[in-house]
Amino acid sequence: MEARDATAGAFVSRSGKEQTAKKEDAAPRAKSPPTQSRMEQMFGFKAEDLSSWQNLVVLLNRPTDPASLGIFRFLFGMLMAIDVTQERGLSHLDYKYLDGAPVCRFPLFDFLQPLPLDWMYLLYLVMFLGALGIMLGCFYRLSCLMFISTYWYVFFLDKTAWNNHSYLYGLIGFQLTLMDGNRYWSVDGLRRPSIRNAHVPLWNYTLLRTQIFIVYFIAGIKKLDADWVEGYSMSYLAHHRLFDPFKVILPVELVSLLVVHGGGLVLDLTAGYLLFFDATRPYAIFFVSYFHCMNSQLFSIGMFSYTMLATSPLFCYPDWPRRFFARFPSFLSSVLPLTSAESQPSSSCVYKEVLSAEGQETPTAPKASKLRFKHKLAAIFTIVYIAEQFFLPYSHFITQGYNNWTNGLYGYSWDMMVHSRTHQHVKITYRDGKTGEIGYLNPGVFTQSRRWKDHGDMLKQYATCLNQLLPRYNISDPEIYFDIWVSINERFQQRIFDPRVDIVTADWSPFQPNPWLMPLLVDLSPWRTKFQEIESSLDNQTEIVFIADFPGLHLENFVSEDLGNTSIHMLQGKVNVEIVEEKKNYTLQPNEQINVPAGAYHKVYTVSEEPSCYMYVYVNTTEAALQDNFTKLFELQERIRNGTETEPLPPELQPLMATDSEGAEVNATDPIVQLFLKRQRRLKEVKKRREAGLLERMERFTVKKYYTIRRGFLMTAIAVRNLAFGLPPLDQLREEVAFANMKGPQEEANQNDPLKDEVGHAEL
Repeated sequence: MEARDATAGAFVSRSGKEQTAKKEDAAPRAKSPPTQSRMEQMFGFKAEDLSSWQNLVVLLNRPTDPASLGIFRFLFGMLMAIDVTQERGLSHLDYKYLDGAPVCRFPLFDFLQPLPLDWMYLLYLVMFLGALGIMLGCFYRLSCLMFISTYWYVFFLDKTAWNNHSYLYGLIGFQLTLMDGNRYWSVDGLRRPSIRNAHVPLWNYTLLRTQIFIVYFIAGIKKLDADWVEGYSMSYLAHHRLFDPFKVILPVELVSLLVVHGGGLVLDLTAGYLLFFDATRPYAIFFVSYFHCMNSQLFSIGMFSYTMLATSPLFCYPDWPRRFFARFPSFLSSVLPLTSAESQPSSSCVYKEVLSAEGQETPTAPKASKLRFKHKLAAIFTIVYIAEQFFLPYSHFITQGYNNWTNGLYGYSWDMMVHSRTHQHVKITYRDGKTGEIGYLNPGVFTQSRRWKDHGDMLKQYATCLNQLLPRYNISDPEIYFDIWVSINERFQQRIFDPRVDIVTADWSPFQPNPWLMPLLVDLSPWRTKFQEIESSLDNQTEIVFIADFPGLHLENFVSEDLGNTSIHMLQGKVNVEIVEEKKNYTLQPNEQINVPAGAYHKVYTVSEEPSCYMYVYVNTTEAALQDNFTKLFELQERIRNGTETEPLPPELQPLMATDSEGAEVNATDPIVQLFLKRQRRLKEVKKRREAGLLERMERFTVKKYYTIRRGFLMTAIAVRNLAFGLPPLDQLREEVAFANMKGPQEEANQNDPLKDEVGHAEL
């Protein structure tokens, strides 16, 4: 039997089974051809289909059932409509785009700027209506254009929001614009019977399947990086409660190495292939579904997990929705997709002549069609697009200006979760170009993003913006210097950019290597094993920071008064430590150490010819004392509850006797007791939330999403009203915004009493 589905290359579902009871995607036939070749059974097409350009065009335009594409179109449009209110930011647009405020932004092209706030709301409304139109298949081409035009504008407007899945949404939206996604279960099909349930060309499926294959496979290739294979990229994930079942039989270190890193690598490398074959597809769908469901709980990645779940059925036979919905009761047929196997011919497809057993043309089959220019254009586009998608993740040799310690802007390379970063120290120094006055800026001033710290192109944009804003504060021709310390994949904290370079005047080009990027000290990577040994030998109150610095540079550091017994331990190289207030210098060699005073500045100069490596060891004495007080109060509270405490309590401790922690907290006069009771109440609430049943969790989730979406649409209505009729009186506008800001009871409680750490870890 001829396969019911085929694609170019190896991205096609195959069929090696007899399908005598069902119609082919192509025209019906009176008699089936003889047995299939091995290649047809494996890939769904014959070698002859690739033997010439004309045969390849015919293959890619082969008539295919529109059902699976129609269901995916519906799901994708629905998820994108939700995404507009969530990750795209409709619900907090007024916080993201502040009219008239001095804000530094990071667009892909410097000339791109956001519209006025009310117009941004209107733009988001167009994006939402486009997603809704895609979901319903209503005015399909227009809806796709509405969605992708506004989506890519918002995407290019802010590089700090770039990630792989946001990039994928834009790609799929672009692909759907060119496809016949409204041929099945669509409003357009009801409006235009001529396209209802009509065939779609095979390249529609080929493109989407190949795109998803690339997402998995290239992500797997990127995970062959040594840091991922050795278990350094996402080691913290193993401590999440979702991995507790694995920790029953494996220590947490092996859970990180084998399950998190090893499992992620194997799944990404194999998922695309396993989804392809009939025999392995059920297992692949199970494992990728489990994987994406876990990711939805591990990371705040919006609709990505659900979008990837929606792509898995694309690898099944295109008529799977007909067989699936045929099992539903007949009285639902009016609202469910069509289950009839009969499909209309479409001019988008190329039909071959179908002959009966006697060699006569079958009267019920569509007439054979000739190759048209649009069929050849579709084939060219498919091949070029696939080649471009395989090329882009490795195109960083062209856009070298965007390369830092990792290649390119995070977003189009599918290097998902391969790199984790921590920032220990960020200092922005300005120098007045006329007076020479030196000052310091709060890190992140004039911007809402933190991502600029890792990307040279964003640093250049930020410095240029600061250079334009600081003259408002009587700082003339400012020079801007950045001292940013980063640890990537659990390495030493080290500088990422040269702190001696004025970034305002520094050269930067998208096509040339960044000259002020400091090299990643990969030669020091083997020290990470030693780090783990040192950290495992410390008690819970002692903390440690590993530092590496370049010859000729120095670290200026301030030790908070909360950090007692702070010492510098030399590991490699040679440094001079200057205690600023004492005006004394000390030289440290490997295996030597020195205590540095709290509440004072010190400087560490690297004087060796090779990079220096040292570590800070310190104890947060304030936090340690607080935790000790908490332990004593908890023990006292337990004795009170079980009746073993016989001594009378002083007035400041009597709130510990109350059963209502919130009321006791209000009546507490001692700040330590008040903080303890507040902490106990919050821990109780957290425990209650974690132990809540499924229905309670769903209710809490639904209420939270309702008020989030509600705010987005109410603020949009206000903006559209403002554009149509002008601004209302200020009091009315204030009341409308307050009404839009209304939150659920539980969310309001959390807003008034946020869950925070009582004492944060002070930055060295």
